Amino acid sequence: MSVSQLAELLKQNEEQILDKWLSAQRAAGIRFDLIDERNVQDNSRDLLKAVIMALAQDADDFDAPAWKPLKAQLERLSRTQARQGFSASETATFVFSLKEPLFELIQNQSQYDNRVDLVWLVNKLVDKLGLFSVEYYMAGREAVIREQQESLLELSTPVVQLWDGVLAVPLIGALDSNRTQIVMESLLQKIVETESDIAIIDITGVPTVDTMVAQHLLKTITAAKLMGARCIISGIRPQIAATIVHLGVELGDVVTKSSLADAFKLSLKELNVRLVGNAR
Repeated sequence: MSVSQLAELLKQNEEQILDKWLSAQRAAGIRFDLIDERNVQDNSRDLLKAVIMALAQDADDFDAPAWKPLKAQLERLSRTQARQGFSASETATFVFSLKEPLFELIQNQSQYDNRVDLVWLVNKLVDKLGLFSVEYYMAGREAVIREQQESLLELSTPVVQLWDGVLAVPLIGALDSNRTQIVMESLLQKIVETESDIAIIDITGVPTVDTMVAQHLLKTITAAKLMGARCIISGIRPQIAATIVHLGVELGDVVTKSSLADAFKLSLKELNVRLVGNAR
């Protein structure tokens, strides 16, 4: 039996294979809390048809062009399952469970002498399909993680308006290039929206300040200056001040304050705002 003849055998028994494949998936434990029965059937049917179409072109090499449509379909499915919350093993099981009905069908064809060779061929192809699905599942999970990290960075770097013309960026945690870029973009956007003149960058929650962190701060300050806003750095603790001096980092004409409250008072003074308390 040739590869194309195997494809014809699979096509003739397509519904039988599909039913047994679905049974094998149910036995392995389908996450019906993440996907419904109809989608499982549709995904299985589409994948089986793609396998038959590739084999019909006498393609026993998984790298042959005939397998490209199947690869594209499996890539989309794996990435989707990664976003839906499936595990890597659950995604791989969807493919590997196809072995059982295919092996059973081939073994029942007693008229063919090369059944062992066909079983070995199917075994290798399904293994490659399973590994391919896991590879793109992992790529999908990495994309989800990156998106979540970016969302967390945006949430962890809020730009708040303390007063008319005064913005504050309270930084908490480590400061790296990616986060600095988000801080810079958020601050510049807020400066444009509010037409603010002063921006307070509070580093009270930044655990350590090294040369790289200082350079990141200076870049943000320079970008704000280009937008017409003056920057004040608050939260300069004694140990951070000593570290900056030890590193020889030049902050230039940047104004610094020990606390956000002091920086806010200075901002109001520069804006000629005077607060008067109510007498009782």
